[in-house]
Amino acid sequence: MTMRRSPKALGAAILVLLFRSLNAASLPVVKPYPRLEDLPKNLWHELSSPFTEVYEEESLATEIGATPEPRPFFEDADSNITAQLGTHVHMHCRVHDLRDGTVSWVRKRGEELHLLTFQTFTYSNDARLSLDYQPPNDWRLLLRYVTELDAGVYECQVTAHPPLIRVVYLTVSVPKVEIVDERGATAGDKFYKAGSTIELKCVVSKVPHPSGYVTWRHGSRMLNYDTTRGGISVKTDMGAEGAVSRLYIANANKKDSGNYSCALADVAATTVSVHVLNGENPAAMQHGGSAGLRAAFALTFALSISSLLR
Repeated sequence: MTMRRSPKALGAAILVLLFRSLNAASLPVVKPYPRLEDLPKNLWHELSSPFTEVYEEESLATEIGATPEPRPFFEDADSNITAQLGTHVHMHCRVHDLRDGTVSWVRKRGEELHLLTFQTFTYSNDARLSLDYQPPNDWRLLLRYVTELDAGVYECQVTAHPPLIRVVYLTVSVPKVEIVDERGATAGDKFYKAGSTIELKCVVSKVPHPSGYVTWRHGSRMLNYDTTRGGISVKTDMGAEGAVSRLYIANANKKDSGNYSCALADVAATTVSVHVLNGENPAAMQHGGSAGLRAAFALTFALSISSLLR
């Protein structure tokens, strides 16, 4: 819809200029144009009011008593959206009766507004952002691979008189991944006796809608579907707010020592060090913490010296 001055407003502006020119010439106070006082009173009201632009269609509709054209409006109110770190998210903007109006998305940072899209064109340098229009009226903004820095305020703006703005508040949920011991405490180092079964428990939380798989690695080697060693099994239970995954390695040996990592897709991960011991009491070392670890190193060192002296 284009904005034009109505004929009445143009006439009022011409009369204002005429009166100003007469005053500037300091002419006697007379009525140079008879019957000006007979002009409609509403015209004088326009002359005494600040000049404003109006929609010609709305003005005409008001004059003839017709019903004005419907204004655009949003189907949805302002909303709060929570997206998981690393996922894709759509921010919807359903507009009815748009007609000749235009739709744009902006990112609000404090008092600054950064244009992201205008109609179907993308103006952001961030390749993860695009306008993913869904007929018949959803001007949805697509944001791929969400990061923590993407959290904040987004506005869908529609050109109207006055402009229409719908606000979307985006929150990014960062998953928490922990490898815990039998008591549920975060595990640092795990000690096992040779020939026993390694059992590691990984707890994934703060995930609104778990969609990725939990994977286990020994160093760089994937264990979920490993069949080369044998005796390895992974059991994962997905819940409404996270997941619990358990890794079992039967008949542990020295080669099974090293770093084990548990990860939720490529979003979050954690690591634990596993030590497989020969002859030492792993339970005592497990509870001894750093003291137990030092004892293990001392034992290894002593055995090495003993073998050299033979």
